[in-house]
Formats: sequence, C-alpha cells, structure tokens
Amino acid sequence: MADFHQNGNITTLHNLRTRSVSELTSELEAFAQTRKISLVLPCLYSELETDAMPRILSELATVPYLHRIIIGLDGANEEQYRYAKEFFKGLNQKHIVIWNDSPRMLTLGDKLRDMNLAPSEQGKGKNVWTAIGYLIGCQDSAVMAIHDCDILTYTNELLARLVYPVANVNFPYQLAKGYYARVGQGRLNGRVTRLLVSPLLIALKKVVGDRDYIDYLRSFRYPLSGEFAMRTTMLPDLRIPSDWGLEIGILSEAWRNLAPQAVCQVEIADQYDHKHQVLSEEDASAGLSRMSTDICKAIFRKLAADGTVFTPNVFRTLKATYYRCALDVMEAYYNDAKMNGLIIDRHQEERAIELFAENIMRAGQTFLDNPHETPFIPTWNRIHSADPTFLEELQAAAAADEAEYV
Repeated sequence: MADFHQNGNITTLHNLRTRSVSELTSELEAFAQTRKISLVLPCLYSELETDAMPRILSELATVPYLHRIIIGLDGANEEQYRYAKEFFKGLNQKHIVIWNDSPRMLTLGDKLRDMNLAPSEQGKGKNVWTAIGYLIGCQDSAVMAIHDCDILTYTNELLARLVYPVANVNFPYQLAKGYYARVGQGRLNGRVTRLLVSPLLIALKKVVGDRDYIDYLRSFRYPLSGEFAMRTTMLPDLRIPSDWGLEIGILSEAWRNLAPQAVCQVEIADQYDHKHQVLSEEDASAGLSRMSTDICKAIFRKLAADGTVFTPNVFRTLKATYYRCALDVMEAYYNDAKMNGLIIDRHQEERAIELFAENIMRAGQTFLDNPHETPFIPTWNRIHSADPTFLEELQAAAAADEAEYV
C-alpha cells in the first residue's frame, strides 16, 4: 500500500490501489469529449528494435481516449522511416510519424538557422520541441502527454494515471509529473536522481542558503522522469532545453510560469524499468556523464536567473559538500535496498558519485566561461512572431513526407 504523505509544496497524487484502470479510462473518455488528449512520443529509430516498443504499441492500441499520437522519429534514413510508418500502423488512433531527418524537415531547420532561431543541437529536446510545434499547429487538443519509448514495464494504466490530473476539468493542475519506484530486475536503479540530484539539492541549500526553487525541486520524488502531462495553453511559451536537461528544464518552466497549486506529481507505476545509460567515465560527451553535466548546468542557470551569485569558490565548496552529502544518501539507499532484497553495488555507486562530483565542477566552469550562453530552443510564440507561416510549413512538410514515403 502506498503512503499518502503531502510535503506542502506541490500536490502528490498517490496510487492507493482503490480504483481500477477501467474506471479511470471511463472518466477520461468522458473528459476527452470536450478536452481532446494527445500523446507525444520522442523516439529513436533504434528503439523500434527493442522489446519495449512493441509492448508500448500494443498497450496504446487499447486506449480509447487519445485523440492523436505524434511520433517524433530521430536517427532514421528513408528506408527506416518507411519501416517506422508500417510499425505504427497498429495504432488505432489518428497518428503521424514526423521524420525529423527528412529533406523537407532539414530545409525547415536551415530556414530557422538563417533567422538564428534553430535548436543548437540534435536530441530529445529538439524532438519534443518539433512535435509540440506540430501539435500547436493542429489547434485541437487541450491536453498533451509525453513519455519515453524505452519503458520495458509499460502499461496503459501508466498513461491513464499520468493524464488524469490535467484532463479532469475539476482539478486545477496545468502540469503533472509522473513518478515511480526505479526498481527492475532485482536492482535499485535511478542513479542520477539518487546519487546526483538529491544530494546536490541538499548541498546547494547548505552552500547558497534557502531558495524556494531548491525546495520546489526537492518536492519531486523523481524529478528526472520523462513522463509529463500538461494543458496545451502552456505550450506556445514553453522554453525547451536543447541539451539533456529537458526534464529539469520543463520543471523550471512550470516554476517560472505557474502557481504551485497548478503543479502536481502523480504515481504512475508500481515498477518502472527502461534502457539504462552507461556511466561513460571515459567520455564526458556521452552517457550519464553528459547527462549529469547538463542537469547541473540547468539547475545552476535557473538559480542564477533567480539572483544566486556563483563564483569558482562557490563551486569548489559545492563539490566538497555534495560529495559528503552523496555518501550519506548512498548509505541510506544501500540499507533500503538490502532490506528489500535488492542488489546494489557500493563500489559502482561510489564511482558514480566521484564522476558526478567532477561534473559539478565541469558544469560550474562551463557556466562561468559562457555567461551569455542561450541553452533554450526559442519558444513557438517567438518562432511565430518571426515567421507567421512556419507552423503551417512544418505541418505541410510532415504531411508531405507521410504521403510520399508509402
């Protein structure tokens, strides 16, 4: 049985195991009559070849309340795009596969580059941003959900619980963030949340003092989850990070734009397992090493925007404080795992902490060396202001690819 604890900063909606998924689905069907619900799936072509995607596809095919599914496809050539279109034919909802690497989409990217409005790099952030632009152009959805495409334990209950808080007309929530226990195959997972984000926020509070933003992030049980639902009125002004700080970036946007009463977190799964990133100690531009650096930069930027002053001495103190906090937190997780019969490798955990400590310094130095860096992709309101026809061109390009490559 789940607990029902509320921390007071944002609402936590628990799964108390007292309602069936069929009841939730029935209500969502009623809500969807007046508030259409769409789903965005940011997808790498390589994920179509995993065990996760066929399961996700079969579960989604049974969902009656979805109006539209937008699949953003990265890393595909023409033959692979054709295969992806065939793969997703099993969906019963209206859907489109946006081939982000198509000649038409690349031409649109060049147009944005000429206006100095192009995303600075490829990745999940750009994929999600493009799909959001397409959805804005459709002008027919009130709720949008996003989830990853590598979820090995996916069920349609995950989606139902994710969208329910923002689809329910009687609830005030504009954004819902999914959370779950990162347990799979007998192991305690979620290293970046457990060993970086949690102790880093504790350390930041000690080093820079009380900040409402730090308390806000600490309220989330799994701040790095890739599962969000939001009302589409947020989308035109949403600033999407172009690096791997997407999840922290979206939470920061909710902090900037919404009252705390409009944000909630919702328990969406008893267990959650997905593709695990390598630590990548030898290559700072890949794996969890790259991810941890980008997350740190996202947090530092937001604190700086709220008036926190960072200096080299602050980052040196933060690294030392983080390291001590992380070891203490690791001990707590180790005991929790042992009591529940889960595997946890203390040596690997400490190696991760050492890498994250170095990356805190790397992220801090990057922040200090590039004070004018603009890490966000321009909002769709800005794109529309610069070129009022661009959203129409995006939709036309996606439709033309869909029609041509059959």
